[in-house]
Amino acid sequence: MRRALLRMFSAAASSALCTLPVAAHERGSAAPTELPPVTVAAQDDQPPKRLPRTRPKNRDLRNQTATRSDGPAEGSGAAAAPSSALQPPAASAVSISGAEVNAVPFSRPGEALEVVPGLIVTQHSGEGKANQYFLRGFNLDHGTDLAISVDGMPVNMPTHGHGQGYADINFLIPELIQSVDVRKGPYFADQGDFASAGAVAIGYVNKLPNNIAEMTFGSFGYRRALAAGSNPVGSGTLLAAVEAVKYDGPWDVADDVRKLNGVMRYSQGTATDGLTLTAMAYSNGWNSTDQVPQRTIDQGLINRLGTLNPTDGGTSSRFSLSGNWAQSGDYGQTNISAYVVRSDLRLFNDFTYFLDNPLNGDQFSQLDRRSFGGVDARHSFDWRFGGLEGQTRVGLQSRYDDIHVGLFKTEQRAWLSTIRDDRVQEGNVGFWTDTTTHWNNWLHTTVGIREDVFAGHVFSDTAQNSGNAQASMTSPKVGLVLGPWYKTEFYGNAGYGLHSNDIRGATIAVDPNDRVTPLERVPLLVRSRGAELGIRTRVIEGLTSSLAIFVLDFDSELLFVGDAGTTEPSRPSRRVGVEWTNQYKPLPWMTVDLDVARTQARFTDFDPAGARIPGAPAWVASSAVTLGGDTGWFGALKARYFGPRPLVEDDSVRSRSSLIFNARAGYKFDNGLRLQLDVLNLFNAQTNQIEYYYLSRLPGEPIDGVADRHVHPAEPLAVRLTVAARF
Repeated sequence: MRRALLRMFSAAASSALCTLPVAAHERGSAAPTELPPVTVAAQDDQPPKRLPRTRPKNRDLRNQTATRSDGPAEGSGAAAAPSSALQPPAASAVSISGAEVNAVPFSRPGEALEVVPGLIVTQHSGEGKANQYFLRGFNLDHGTDLAISVDGMPVNMPTHGHGQGYADINFLIPELIQSVDVRKGPYFADQGDFASAGAVAIGYVNKLPNNIAEMTFGSFGYRRALAAGSNPVGSGTLLAAVEAVKYDGPWDVADDVRKLNGVMRYSQGTATDGLTLTAMAYSNGWNSTDQVPQRTIDQGLINRLGTLNPTDGGTSSRFSLSGNWAQSGDYGQTNISAYVVRSDLRLFNDFTYFLDNPLNGDQFSQLDRRSFGGVDARHSFDWRFGGLEGQTRVGLQSRYDDIHVGLFKTEQRAWLSTIRDDRVQEGNVGFWTDTTTHWNNWLHTTVGIREDVFAGHVFSDTAQNSGNAQASMTSPKVGLVLGPWYKTEFYGNAGYGLHSNDIRGATIAVDPNDRVTPLERVPLLVRSRGAELGIRTRVIEGLTSSLAIFVLDFDSELLFVGDAGTTEPSRPSRRVGVEWTNQYKPLPWMTVDLDVARTQARFTDFDPAGARIPGAPAWVASSAVTLGGDTGWFGALKARYFGPRPLVEDDSVRSRSSLIFNARAGYKFDNGLRLQLDVLNLFNAQTNQIEYYYLSRLPGEPIDGVADRHVHPAEPLAVRLTVAARF
């Protein structure tokens, strides 16, 4: 099977490389002063559920979507990575510049992505573990149904030791971000696995306008050093950046984060005719304070920042090589990118304490060690037929993962026994095409289709759980744009999508805990369906406002439970919601953002346990004010509201809401020196980052455990001072 997969991927990639003329696929341009006519252009942390529960030639027409800032990130260079241009246009699609990302304070790299309207990014288990994501009424765990990519490389991991779609973004260096391109919903032919709720494509710069050297010192032992610069080398540009972070955190047991991070990139040419070669390296080690039962805090057994197992934590590393080649010609544009990644993760967690093992405790270790690589080849060409004109794109995407994944029982990080230990070979190929047609100056349509093929083999330490699995799925897409009229456009989008399940769930036969109890296999692919209606307007000078109403259905929210080594089928679901996004620039040196999202998430079948989806947020909102120019005083104030969520299916237990403010003030000198003070959790809100409701057991408690709310508090007020120089 492995050889057959490799032959299939090699033949597909070779065919794409040999037959497609070479051209480029540009990134979206800066936002115009008014909306242009289109013619000019992703749960194992979810605890065990023991309870009920005139168009330029050869330019991508669909690059002309709204941006949230007046221009691209500072220092954008040549030969960009594969474009993640928003296509087809949708009211919820937006491109955000790197300058805007870095204009507001955030406590960790993952929180930089909260510039995405409606996205909440939390952390509940150490600063080296992937964040927890919430979007469009989904508790996305560590990335399921939110596809994240960095410079064309997918971050989400299928068949992961800790949870399907695991997306660790801790290797991100925010100062290198050129743009963040956002699309939501399964309406885009070039998006496949994990993208049903949304896709976030992060692009890095190819060169910097100035070299950077900065140091940050903060509360709770926070230290960060960054050096980055770019210089001409031959006919191109060499960019290099190195980051080091040390952080203990406010916890009784220090996080002791030890992170090293580096990027080196060579680029030459332009975004339409050029190439980039990029190497990245990342290593991290940490302790973690996991969520704890609320009763331990109420009874005074520990304080809010305490832990019940001081040996929890982990190590992680990631090394990658990637390249992009772009060229344009009389026959269109072609962009081909490829990547190889080596990733290692070892986690130690304890969520239930003495529930399963009253003698040694319930700590477990998860291993995920993999090498994976892939290719993305796409070609676009313009056409004219009669009085119509448009653009057609075709593409091929493939990926192959070679994985060692395991789950072990441990005590104070010492091995006790093996629950399961597997070798997995998994690959997928996606073929897609779409066509945008301009019927007249106010009606534009995009029709696309995508075919995804997944296959793989599991070599399990339990012979009954070994086997092959394969599946394919066809996903049609359609988009409609009406306008502009009075600086206003109307949008309609619909499409089918999918997410993959852990392939071990598609081959499982017996429970790996006892290796006897029979278990049912689950589908490798799960269907999603979505639709969206929206409007975007700039009728008020300086204000860009968009409103989107959406619906998203899943046949089943099936997830592989990494803690238990089994697959837990969920129920069919529907989410209906509305998002309102606004950016207002009343003055050249002042920007005001306001984003509000409301979602109703429900299971659609009948079950006496209830219809609510645990962890699904109903209300999410954020607002930010940024002030300042190229020199002189600058500042920012951001507020983020995370509404209450049901924690069980009947909504009898709910989480608390949280409202957290972050603030920034600083001064930029004419000589390039910058002083900056960030205040995180400005009003020292005593709230929680995350909450769950499940059974756990402490020594002396009933053997069946105690149902309780398990919380991970938000960090208290902290200050960070940055001294930076640009030269």
